[in-house]
Amino acid sequence: MTPRPVLNRTLLALIGLVLLGGGLLIITAGLDLYSSHNLAPPAGWPLTTPDDILLSSADRVRWSSQGWWWWPAVIAALVLITALALSWLLAQLSRRHQGGIPVGSPPQEGVELRARTLSDAIAKEAGALPGVQHATVRITGRLAHPRAHITLSLTPQGTPEAVLHALCKGPLRTAHQSGLPPLPTEARLRVTPHKARRAE
Repeated sequence: MTPRPVLNRTLLALIGLVLLGGGLLIITAGLDLYSSHNLAPPAGWPLTTPDDILLSSADRVRWSSQGWWWWPAVIAALVLITALALSWLLAQLSRRHQGGIPVGSPPQEGVELRARTLSDAIAKEAGALPGVQHATVRITGRLAHPRAHITLSLTPQGTPEAVLHALCKGPLRTAHQSGLPPLPTEARLRVTPHKARRAE
């Protein structure tokens, strides 16, 4: 799994946990579960009974005295955060894995290649190239316009120029000759760490 999906899933999990925890605390106070079940509310949490409010009168007066610009700035910040969250969600949906990619030129009806199968085939062929120790492939994009994201771990003897040339002439050419639609590719090369040799 590449670092980007791991980061996205971690952030989504953290945000989900925060929202879930806040919602449960509000529901617990709204149903008066603290009193009925002798539960201790979190320290500093303002909502512990159905009659509690989030902002007291003193807090409302204090925030209102900040000036005319305060509340418009708060609303603008909330709108910006909402827009960024929605754009992030749409970006995650647009990067979802494919179900099947049409094969043939023109594409043949009912003839499809699963994205996982294609990525495994490219990764297997790329991993066997000279100078490559390990290869991972991820297919994203729409069905008619897939994209390939390839990560290659090079051996100490592998050179980026030679590996990229072999990648284009090997796995990517094979995929193109199989009747797949154009496959724009992003390749990332990593050098495998190795211990330096001592000269005696």
